Amino acid sequence: MKKPLYILSLIVILVLTLGSTKQFFTSEKKQIEASKDDKSKELNSSSIKNNPPISTGIDSNNKTTTPIYTNTHKESDAVNTSARVSTTASLLVNRNNRLAKDFVPKSLRIPNVKYISYADPKVKQMDIEAATALESLFDAAKSDSVTLLAVSGYRTYSYQEKLYDNKVSSAGQKEADKYVAQPGASEHQTGLAMDVLSNEYTSLDDGFDKTKAFKWLDKNCSKYGFIIRYPKDKENITGYNYEPWHIRYVGAAEASEISQKHITLEEYLDKNK
Repeated sequence: MKKPLYILSLIVILVLTLGSTKQFFTSEKKQIEASKDDKSKELNSSSIKNNPPISTGIDSNNKTTTPIYTNTHKESDAVNTSARVSTTASLLVNRNNRLAKDFVPKSLRIPNVKYISYADPKVKQMDIEAATALESLFDAAKSDSVTLLAVSGYRTYSYQEKLYDNKVSSAGQKEADKYVAQPGASEHQTGLAMDVLSNEYTSLDDGFDKTKAFKWLDKNCSKYGFIIRYPKDKENITGYNYEPWHIRYVGAAEASEISQKHITLEEYLDKNK
């Protein structure tokens, strides 16, 4: 009688042990799966953080269109590109890539060129390298009997803020956003941009592209490292309406490629990541 009881006890112990073991492995499996799930969420979160959604551009009617290229770097840094792209060219500034409020170019000077009569003395400076290139550009134009006039170069964050606020007050935000960059989103803050007109046309509007001066500028500015930054029919990429007067220094090699391929700085940097 004792022997059957002993065997029964062993069976009960074995069953309980197996059940406990199964429960242990089931629990451990759930923990592993939960860990994997957490890790997946962590990676997804990191991906979203490092690759934020791309905002859309605007057309001439201020309607959203195709995406504007977006940086994922911190403010005031250059875009991550291949080694052959200069630091100057890789500094992308647009609606989605803003400079810090305290960003100031390392070195500035006033280019020795002719300025338009109404130019504000506060915005005549440029980055030193860009200023030298601008002087060469203006000299070359003069040799071809074209008189270019500088209008506006480096602007501080606060200066741009006043320009934008004034435009909003006079025309409304919708109209202001078509042409005037919000503070931090203006290339003028980099010291690498200059608005250029001529003695034959002194208004910052599309009419400048009908002039002899613009035709010369469009054909030759890349030789000196400049590009027409906001070209016609590229508003959906740059985020700004056509501005034939706004040139940006990127360096001779980069400007040559951008000009030859008829692309924007956004497209050029995207292809050279």
